[in-house]
Amino acid sequence: MSPNYSSPGVYIEEISKLAASIQNVPTAIPAFIGHTEFAKNRDGDGLVNVPFIINSIREYEVNFGGPLPETDVEIFIEEFEDGSHPQIIIRSGSESLGSRFNMYYALQHFFENGGDTCYIVSVGDYHSDLKMAKDSLLNGLQSIEAIDEITLILFSEAQGIGDHDSSDYYEIAQQALEQCERLKDRFAIIEVHKTAFDNDLTAISDPINNDGIRDKLNYHLKWGAAYYPNLETTLKQIFDRSKILVTDHILIKESGSKVSHPVSLVGKKLLDPETKDDLANLRKGIYKTIEAQLNNIQIILPPGPAIAGIYSRVDSARGVWKAPANIAIDATIKPTVTIDNQLNERLNIDPSEGKSINAIRKFSGKGTVVWGARTLAGNDNEWRYISVRRFFNMVEESVKKATGAFVFEPNDANTWVRVRSMIENFITIQWRNGALAGAKPDHAFYVRVGIGETMTAQDILEGRMIIEIGMAVVRPAEFIILRITHKMLES
Repeated sequence: MSPNYSSPGVYIEEISKLAASIQNVPTAIPAFIGHTEFAKNRDGDGLVNVPFIINSIREYEVNFGGPLPETDVEIFIEEFEDGSHPQIIIRSGSESLGSRFNMYYALQHFFENGGDTCYIVSVGDYHSDLKMAKDSLLNGLQSIEAIDEITLILFSEAQGIGDHDSSDYYEIAQQALEQCERLKDRFAIIEVHKTAFDNDLTAISDPINNDGIRDKLNYHLKWGAAYYPNLETTLKQIFDRSKILVTDHILIKESGSKVSHPVSLVGKKLLDPETKDDLANLRKGIYKTIEAQLNNIQIILPPGPAIAGIYSRVDSARGVWKAPANIAIDATIKPTVTIDNQLNERLNIDPSEGKSINAIRKFSGKGTVVWGARTLAGNDNEWRYISVRRFFNMVEESVKKATGAFVFEPNDANTWVRVRSMIENFITIQWRNGALAGAKPDHAFYVRVGIGETMTAQDILEGRMIIEIGMAVVRPAEFIILRITHKMLES
């Protein structure tokens, strides 16, 4: 509407003819919820249950500290009488070598696999009892609800919660799925609880029947994905050498008999915290062998952090519509469980419960790869695939933010045209990038808004503008079928 001009002269009016634009919201910003060494920023302000954004492992160290050094370790020494080739056996007093609190290592694995920005939610320090941590982890989950930027949820250390009962862990996972469904802007990455493994977490028990994932997760399944098994990584386990003891020291005589060593090292610490002396002062050869073995122990991690990094990597390189599968996992030696085709079938397709678990497998020439692309709702034709669910999340959140500018605008044809053009332009870009199937835009999507089309006169009276969007999102080629036959001679 032009202003009232009173004085003669030349006036300039700029008229905008361009439709408003929609920007893609971030798609792979995870929240890692767990325990840290400490939780305070540079100013000394506490960060417990305060979601804090970081972009590097260095930022993590400044605000949350480092890893929990392994202390529950025993060293068993066998050496020959002539002092040659000492045999060193390193044993853990716990179920397996590996930190109960693995947030630091999880962040390392996330960044190694392409992760970038993420949020850290510290729910306590290393003095907490992880087996009783359900309430604190749920409080951490509640704290991220108001953070709009978060798009992924992980509990990297919760795999060990509840000891030999997975009920508490899957209650936490169910609450995460419910938050995802309620907010409709995030996705949960879930690991299989440790009850699916043998005692050392490296051998298979029965990930389906012994674990309960298919019994204890029953709602909002399209909002999350499960992965199995754990990963033997290239990340080095950190040890507190001042608390590592030599518990056995045996001498093997030339005759083959074994006796206690006359100058025994039993009870000696690898590093004496008072004198700062180490075993190198007593037996240099043995010390070097022990150090070499300690430095060669890699941490075993649940797959979630690496998977979150792969989501970020694939989203940046291809797009959120590309399935995050058949992708090599970096900084990884192998899965802790070897999965064959028979077990993979049982994990991927569950005809009774319909809950899929994505396998991680090692293939010759390919390394360790993600070999599954399904949500927990694996039998749902609409929401079977992770990439479809996450693409809809991105579009819904992007359009929601952009259309907020039209709240209280006149609910008439002029506004409808502007809104429809804005959304069509945005989705056309997605189609051109390869996210939608169809030879032309009309085949790939539609946007409808208007009276008699998506609204009635009553809707107008009640202040509702209803926009309908339909999209033919590409789906992954999960099964490649080669049909080969003999052809009869024709000449």
